Amino acid sequence: MTGTQKIEHTLNDLIEIARDGAEFYAEAAGKVESAELATLFRRMGEHKHEIVSGLSAEVAAIGGDPADHGTMVGSMRQVYAKARAAFGDTTYAYVAELEELEDRLLDAFKDTLQDEDTLAAAGAAAQRFLPRVIECHDIMRNRKLAMKNAG
Repeated sequence: MTGTQKIEHTLNDLIEIARDGAEFYAEAAGKVESAELATLFRRMGEHKHEIVSGLSAEVAAIGGDPADHGTMVGSMRQVYAKARAAFGDTTYAYVAELEELEDRLLDAFKDTLQDEDTLAAAGAAAQRFLPRVIECHDIMRNRKLAMKNAG
């Protein structure tokens, strides 16, 4: 695998996970009854779209093809969240699953940055978006913990 292919592959992995998040947040925003939570979900989804757009531009800039789909794991988690919501607290089910998605995205970014084989260009792109990824992760983690402690 050439350096350019490695960068493309690394960034496309991040794009796919972020795209999972954007799609899942959009779906959840339409399912929850709380207007405040729906607004939060839409905002979080927009953050994921920004990550997808930014990383896609990086991939295109090196002559690669940006990923145009999410992951199988992301699709399965959405189905699981729908089933879980159908049998219980819809709001908590979506928050819990979205928090898991945030964990997954944060782990992928950290893995990219800690991988000794990651090329500087891929690492630099990941580093640029890491603060937003951490912020979104913390928001959903705190929301989940608050809901869990309140229930």
